[in-house]
Amino acid sequence: MTLRLTEEQERALALLAEAEGVSKQEAVARAITEAAARRVRDDRVRALSREGRARYAALLDRLAQ
Repeated sequence: MTLRLTEEQERALALLAEAEGVSKQEAVARAITEAAARRVRDDRVRALSREGRARYAALLDRLAQ
């Protein structure tokens, strides 16, 4: 797989890799894994929020009055 980056992205990646003490390839792999995990958590939190609002809609309406 080839990853094409702008010069600015390349500099950011180099800084990230240096800060983490890993190779640029490892920094990219970690960033992808972390982004995917955040997305899954965010999706789950949104789903739980929707479920809670639906389940307690009447109570929330009364509290808002």
